[in-house]
Amino acid sequence: MIIIIDERSKKYIIDQKSDFQSDLGIIDQNDLANAKIGQTLTTHLGKKFKVIKPSVNDFIELMDRRCSILIQKDIGTIISKCGIGSGSRIVDAGTGAGAIALNFGNIVGECGNVYSYEIREDFAEVAKSNIEKFGLDNIIEIKNKDIKEGIEENEIDLIFLDLIKPYEIFEDVYSCLNTGGYLAVYAPYIDQIETSYKIAKKIGFLDLSIIETLEREIEVRNQGTRPKTRMIGHSGYLMFGRKL
Repeated sequence: MIIIIDERSKKYIIDQKSDFQSDLGIIDQNDLANAKIGQTLTTHLGKKFKVIKPSVNDFIELMDRRCSILIQKDIGTIISKCGIGSGSRIVDAGTGAGAIALNFGNIVGECGNVYSYEIREDFAEVAKSNIEKFGLDNIIEIKNKDIKEGIEENEIDLIFLDLIKPYEIFEDVYSCLNTGGYLAVYAPYIDQIETSYKIAKKIGFLDLSIIETLEREIEVRNQGTRPKTRMIGHSGYLMFGRKL
């Protein structure tokens, strides 16, 4: 799998098994099959496309998804707060299109594991396809199961929950985590995260915190530099706790 970028900075995922066609022209399949990272390909109309190696963010931007996904500011916060790295073992639920599972798998590498629970069969199939296309199916396992029926893994470093009532399985989460392991919860509404906090505290999780991340770009113009008028504001609340 490669990605090509046109003169407008529009990206396309290419499977290299057929001709590529767009409004900028056609690139022959043979040229795509032999394309190297960094090469420039030219369509029959003389339009240029740059070949790049896709990052996980490029792939997530273009992959099949039939539901909303966590955005980078929240994913990045979860990764940094929980200190995951090569060899980490992670459980997450629900999978959706697999965006955060892909980020987790990309970080833990071949020494680690990601087990992702998704109750909806259609979402699980989309996530499996996306993970296979990106080449992480040896690291990430998609389970079309309700995590409330039981977490099958133990000695886990992080359990991430994007569920309507995540607190219903906090006792199971606690028992499956390593000592020092993290619980992370994403919830769009304040009452969900408030209830999660209170129940996590009662069960025995420590270092509890709730945060909200906001993202605002800075624009640079000839007349001066200033924050952009629009920003990425509320997407959801994040709660973290630790088994100590």
